[in-house]
Amino acid sequence: MLSRLADVLVPAVGRLTVTADPGAELAPGSILTANHTSLADPAVVLAALHRLGVRPVVMATAGLWRVPVLGRMLAREGHIPVHRGDRRAASALDGAAEALERGRLVLIYAEGGLPVRADVAEAAPGAFRSGLSRLVRRTGAPVVPVGQAGARRVTSGSRAKQIGGLLTAPLRRPDLHVHVGPAIEPTADGVIRTGHAHAAVTAAWRTAAARLGEPAASAA
Repeated sequence: MLSRLADVLVPAVGRLTVTADPGAELAPGSILTANHTSLADPAVVLAALHRLGVRPVVMATAGLWRVPVLGRMLAREGHIPVHRGDRRAASALDGAAEALERGRLVLIYAEGGLPVRADVAEAAPGAFRSGLSRLVRRTGAPVVPVGQAGARRVTSGSRAKQIGGLLTAPLRRPDLHVHVGPAIEPTADGVIRTGHAHAAVTAAWRTAAARLGEPAASAA
């Protein structure tokens, strides 16, 4: 339902295009990791992945589960709350590992949060936290890098600017692009270096940003 909802909402606020590298494969039991720039980009990524025939389990901040209706939807569909800075944080990896074992794809935002910037411009992904590498070490799952660009044109900045951006997006119809890169296989000991994964997501983001003519794509 969440992916179908994204299918309806995203075309209403922007023009989404999707590409993938040759050989990019969204195999069952894979970890998808995307750059995180805006409150809008999870919907953008879900809509793009749904076009590619994928409906992943999403790891997201636990606060969303307290939102009426949305929280019940997330719980019913098996998405995974992440309690940051809490002893319950480790349970998110348990839930992700179980989903991967069942052949689901799991979407994780390895940066762990949104950038603190007021402008709408694109920028390369921030540093990754350790959750992604720990999940790979535990499960041996391949990592598929996903780059998205344009979501900050829908909503970004202060709360007032975010609301204003969301309300005017249907009129502005900003361009949005999502690019899927080739999977990264873990090493023999089940490890994927955080830096390797970060570089792959940055490359996917650069491709997406270049499609939108973002200056940051050539500077990254």
